[in-house]
Amino acid sequence: MEPTNRTYAVTKSDEEWRAELSSDEYAVLRQAGTERPFVGEYTDTKTEGVYACRACGAELFTSETKFDSHCGWPSFYSPLAGDSVEYLEDASLPGRPRVEVRCASCGSHLGHVFEGEGYDTPTDQRFCMNSIAMTLRPASGSPD
Repeated sequence: MEPTNRTYAVTKSDEEWRAELSSDEYAVLRQAGTERPFVGEYTDTKTEGVYACRACGAELFTSETKFDSHCGWPSFYSPLAGDSVEYLEDASLPGRPRVEVRCASCGSHLGHVFEGEGYDTPTDQRFCMNSIAMTLRPASGSPD
C-alpha cells in the first residue's frame, strides 16, 4: 500500500496486522490486493445490516445502499457516512487511473470507487468493495 502521512485512530504494527488477519485478508486489507471476482461471501447477499471493516470494525456501508452491479464484487452507491472512508489516487494500472477506497479509521484497503458508469443509483457511483475486507453485521431480525 502507498504510505500516507495520516495518523489513523486504529494504528498497529505490520506484525500485529499479520497476527490478526488471515494471509488472504492481509493481502487485500494491508497490501491493496483484490480478491477474485464472484467468490466473495457478500457479492450476492441480500441480508440487511451494516458492513464493517474486517480489520478494525469501523462501520462503512449499509445494505440499503448495496446494489446488483453484476461486476463480481459487492457494490454500494454511497458509504455509511462521508468520513467513514478515504480516497486515494491509484495509478497502479498504466493508462487507467482509479480512486482507491480505504477505511478512514485504520487505512485498510477496501476497493475502488467508479463514477459515470450509468447504474441507476442516486449517486452514479459504484463503490466496488472486496468482500474479504468487510464483515456484515446483520440487522436484528434479519436472516443470515
